Amino acid sequence: MDVVSIDPRTGEAVEVVAQETTTAEVDRLCAAALAAAPALEALGRTGRAGLLHALADGLEARREDVVAVADRETGLGTTRLNGELTRTTYQLQLFAEVLEEGSYLEATIDHAGATPMGPRPDLRRMLVPIGPVAVFGASNFPLAFSVPGGDTASALAAGNPVVVKAHGSHPATSQLVFQILVEAARGAGAPDGTLGIVHGVQAGADLVAHPAIRAVGFTGSVNGGKALLAIIEERPDPIPFFGELSSLNPVVVTPQAAGERGAQIGGELVGSFTLGAGQFCTKPGLAFVPSGPEGDAVVSAMAEAVRGTTAQILLNEGIATSYGRGAADLAELPGVETVAVGTRGDDAGFRATPLLLTTSAAELPHEVTEELFGPVSVVARYDDEKELFSALDAMPSSLTATVLRGEGETELPLAVSQELRTRAGRIVYDGYPTGVAVSWAQHHGGPWPSTNSQHTSVGTSAIRRFLRPVTWQGAPQEVLPAELTDDYQGIPRRVDGVLQLPR
Repeated sequence: MDVVSIDPRTGEAVEVVAQETTTAEVDRLCAAALAAAPALEALGRTGRAGLLHALADGLEARREDVVAVADRETGLGTTRLNGELTRTTYQLQLFAEVLEEGSYLEATIDHAGATPMGPRPDLRRMLVPIGPVAVFGASNFPLAFSVPGGDTASALAAGNPVVVKAHGSHPATSQLVFQILVEAARGAGAPDGTLGIVHGVQAGADLVAHPAIRAVGFTGSVNGGKALLAIIEERPDPIPFFGELSSLNPVVVTPQAAGERGAQIGGELVGSFTLGAGQFCTKPGLAFVPSGPEGDAVVSAMAEAVRGTTAQILLNEGIATSYGRGAADLAELPGVETVAVGTRGDDAGFRATPLLLTTSAAELPHEVTEELFGPVSVVARYDDEKELFSALDAMPSSLTATVLRGEGETELPLAVSQELRTRAGRIVYDGYPTGVAVSWAQHHGGPWPSTNSQHTSVGTSAIRRFLRPVTWQGAPQEVLPAELTDDYQGIPRRVDGVLQLPR
């Protein structure tokens, strides 16, 4: 079957990019990845760092082409996509730094000796590559969470070949970027089979079921994640599944914050939930705003900002249909009122009109606590702290939770933070959650249904997903990895319980 690239601005098919990948071809690609794994690991940390730099350079050299194709295929705009490509190349370079620094290996040496339990043998432990990884590209980030995204970067850094399931929303972008990466990888000395790509729903299922695949990285819907988990459970050897799935990302505006800068907060909240047409996993879908005049100022500013927006391009027909149906259902719920609607615009392509709704925190409908992709957000008004905390107790877990405080305010923000910390992976203060920096301290996860793992695809700890520990007992120096030999001093190591830094 043809894999067709569609222009979301018009809804029209533009080109046939490829054919859906057959089961036999999936098998060939997975076998090639498995065959490439030893040679990729043998490149060592320095060689793989060079590979990641080469991938970044290859993308940068084709920036104009990549952005043009991605814009035509997603409607996200060249400014956004240039920023996303910069993020993607930086992410590759950051994981090169992770390799060079070396602490990710968790290298640990316990020399033979006496212990309270008796003699201890020589034990040396570190993390090693898990094996070929399947990566599922996300619809909403055609560069940063797709073929060259965080899953791919961290898996390659760990020493694992990657087979990517291209997303049907941007197959032409996926294919172009894949070709660029393969060429760059070959030039950097990576073995053939280091990267592979498949198209089609059945190919994705075949990929997850293939015995060569040792882990799966996925960004998408809860239902999509559950479908892949069901396939994994049917394998004779279940494998790790790292999913980033669904997130509401609640925001709490304290009464003091509303009183000090209500109009400013209102405009900023709308900017956040309409960014990228509301197609961010970190979009603030529900904001708790106090009752009374201070909260009214927040809501009035939000309404004004929403009325000033126009219909926005969504990524594909499925998202557009889901948004239209879901927004209409929310607006018809008992106790939910429509505050403001953006300008509709024309009906060409896949478009969504921004929408602002309001309800009561005391009688919060369950439906407003579920993620809805697109430029819609709900404001829940609360009368007092008891009402606020009762509503927060009903929140599903999310990637983020945000607290907007007044100047010098700590007591209520601390109490809100303690409540939300149990159900969010990142707590944002006096800012907005839609930006996710790539850094050593970043975390992009949370309890189910936001993710199902402790480490996700943003931040350097993402590499931990695609490694497994091995201990060498009583091993001669000649068979040990270099990082575990006695005289090696190039990375941080814990030796006999003492952390030793490189010299």
